[in-house]
Amino acid sequence: MSFYQLLIHPLPYHADPAVWFERLRHRREAILLDNGRPYTQTGRFDIMSSDPVAVLEIDAMGQYQCTTALSATTPQAAQRELLGQLKTITPETDEDIPFIGGLMGYWSYDFGRLIERLESQAIADIDLPLARLGLHDWALIQDHHRQLSYLVATAERRDQVLTWLASSSDQEEKPFALTSPFTADIDRATYGERFQRVTDYLHAGDCYQVNLAQRFQARCEGESWAAYGKLRHAMPAPFGAFLSWRGRDGRERSILSLSPERFLHLERRQLTTSPIKGTRPRGQTAEEDQQLADELLGSLKDRTENVMIVDLLRNDLGRVCRAGTVHVPALAALESYRNVHHLVSTITGELALPLDAIDALTAAFPGGSITGAPRIRAMDIIDELEGTRRGPYCGSIGYIDQRGGMHTSITIRTLYREGDALYVWGGGGLVADSHEESEFIETLDKIRHLMRALT
Repeated sequence: MSFYQLLIHPLPYHADPAVWFERLRHRREAILLDNGRPYTQTGRFDIMSSDPVAVLEIDAMGQYQCTTALSATTPQAAQRELLGQLKTITPETDEDIPFIGGLMGYWSYDFGRLIERLESQAIADIDLPLARLGLHDWALIQDHHRQLSYLVATAERRDQVLTWLASSSDQEEKPFALTSPFTADIDRATYGERFQRVTDYLHAGDCYQVNLAQRFQARCEGESWAAYGKLRHAMPAPFGAFLSWRGRDGRERSILSLSPERFLHLERRQLTTSPIKGTRPRGQTAEEDQQLADELLGSLKDRTENVMIVDLLRNDLGRVCRAGTVHVPALAALESYRNVHHLVSTITGELALPLDAIDALTAAFPGGSITGAPRIRAMDIIDELEGTRRGPYCGSIGYIDQRGGMHTSITIRTLYREGDALYVWGGGGLVADSHEESEFIETLDKIRHLMRALT
């Protein structure tokens, strides 16, 4: 077996990743993991790539298709086997490089059906594999802390990518526009009925918390990337992502995610998750904004919701981490974004040997902050009441690096495009003392600015 040396090739630094990605976005399987610069200053790295050496798709039956031969019998084993096909040697200096090649893509919320047994009552009305992952042997990375941009690739790949970066697209650009307004799949009364059903389950002791969402649809035309540009300007987020590909029917599929929430970060066997529970809109004045932030910090209900999910995720990490290493360094801390305040906790642990990133992902998927607790019963209730499957919403986007590291988001504040159809979801966690009207408004507060940015 031949191995190829990876090289680090410097590039001009740009504060905005769009400068580079504009030249790659028409490439096959283009993907951008975006920390929101220059509109927010929270993240460190942007990572982008295209033209993977192989693509793995996993369907609703747990069967997979891959553009290269695999012998694995399970979706998890297929991911491991594909990752093991990279035949590259890491650069000598790679400590500060987050990704040097590996799997990049998404795992939909419904990928959880391959992990937990669900009753499967919701309709699958969008054409989306449960997971879609490319094996990428190169990446363009921007390090905003050190103000560096560089290409990690073999010599052959470097020359190829530099040619792509130097050329301009000759494709005709069509501006993005909605051709119909966003409309909810359900009316206000139906949301109220579903809210009451959840409340009944909570009072009966089925769950402590259930995340209930509603879906909105619109029709659109033009470039998905242009839409993403509007969205990231309106709602910059530290775990944003843009993915675009062609389905088997030739229609474009795109995921446009402006997520503020980390799912799992694995680096040097240190595993971290950062669930969000508790939301308030930003105020119109400094005084109103501070009042809303103080209200969130002082809310017993929101803190209780957050602590419930922390307990769930402590248990998830405890299943894969070395005994005694799971800790909560931050509990219900305030984080403020352009349009909302959130309560965010942090749970950490040391991944036990010989487990790997895919074991960690399987143990915690889908993220507890967007299911409820206990997870399986909450997912059954979600499946019963929401009517349609969530698809990319509340799944995860990110990478698994060939050295063993991983970084993934929870795909909230996320839109999915299929042809001329555009979908967006808004949801929130319900507990026994939740108030229907305030919870309904919260689902709108979380995505109002996304819909407004596109209209």
